[in-house]
Amino acid sequence: MPGLYFEDFEAGRHFRHELTRTVTEADNTMFSLMSMNPQPLHIDAAFSEKTEWGQRLFNSMFTLAIMVGMTVQDTTLGTTIGNLGMTEVRFPNPVFHGDTLRSETTIVSVRESKSRPEAGLVEFEHRCFNQNDVLVAQCRRVGLMRKRGKAA
Repeated sequence: MPGLYFEDFEAGRHFRHELTRTVTEADNTMFSLMSMNPQPLHIDAAFSEKTEWGQRLFNSMFTLAIMVGMTVQDTTLGTTIGNLGMTEVRFPNPVFHGDTLRSETTIVSVRESKSRPEAGLVEFEHRCFNQNDVLVAQCRRVGLMRKRGKAA
């Protein structure tokens, strides 16, 4: 299923993405070690038991990647030229092993590219919730989106 082209986006459009993902201890350990993040809050159960959380926290950078990744199928699959940046990245509540995540997206703005006539800029606001509908992550992301019928 192809993603949407620049012309398909309009400010205010809302998506509730169908994909969900239950995060695991193995995910957390693997990502933390692969990204060279030795934070004991992510990889050391004995250390984490003594914190206010009482358990390991799921790596927030992986939460961010999952949140954005879950949106691709509905929005940018095969039609994005690239991400231009992210702002307002927040993690208002923790994610723990065994949590099931889901994402929603609202289109904040769309505008023609000033330098690339074959493309436009779309600003997405992504939000990620756990299985209890508690907000665990959010960000704004600007994507450079391909226009319909325009080659790369």
